[in-house]
Amino acid sequence: MFRRAPGWPAVLTDGAVLLRPYRRADALAWSQVRRANQAWLAPWESAMPGTWDELNSPDAFRWVHRDQRRSARTGEGLPFAVCLREQGQERLVGHLNVGSIVRRAFCSGYVGYWVDSRVAGRGVIPTALALAVDHAFGAAGLHRVEVNIRPENKPSRRVVEKLGFREESYHVRYMHIDGAWRDHIGYAMTSEEVALEGGLLARWHRLQAADQ
Repeated sequence: MFRRAPGWPAVLTDGAVLLRPYRRADALAWSQVRRANQAWLAPWESAMPGTWDELNSPDAFRWVHRDQRRSARTGEGLPFAVCLREQGQERLVGHLNVGSIVRRAFCSGYVGYWVDSRVAGRGVIPTALALAVDHAFGAAGLHRVEVNIRPENKPSRRVVEKLGFREESYHVRYMHIDGAWRDHIGYAMTSEEVALEGGLLARWHRLQAADQ
């Protein structure tokens, strides 16, 4: 009998931000967003053989979707489409995955994300990350999440720093990106660090309120 992985499938929401599993019908929307954001995304992503248009075509999405479904079924990942709900419409604007999940005595995973440049700066990814981390620490049963970011990627670093992730390591030549082995800064958070605040989303809401 097939057993579902802890915490999957899941739909997470806060205001206009919606995280949900990908659907096969997302192929065109995913491709359009990815292709429109080549200059914004390509410098930060691991390179694969092929052009950007080929790697981000509707056909390529089918391979991506299949891999995501496999990782979710086996409990190795929590892959979410990041959507905005505005004026009664739902629009795919990004991606967030808690991947490389290891359980037993470790109970940890790595988070990766991207967002459409046209909605950057609107709090979409901080909200999505807070939702996903709370879900990972709750229903998914994780104790720790990590995010590794290139030092030059200041927008992505601001996301984790404003949410209170700890900077705890520097990984030299960590990953092959944009034609070379690139250094990364390692950030992390454990469930105890946000438990007394009611979770990471509650922390994020208080930070937003303080800025108003």
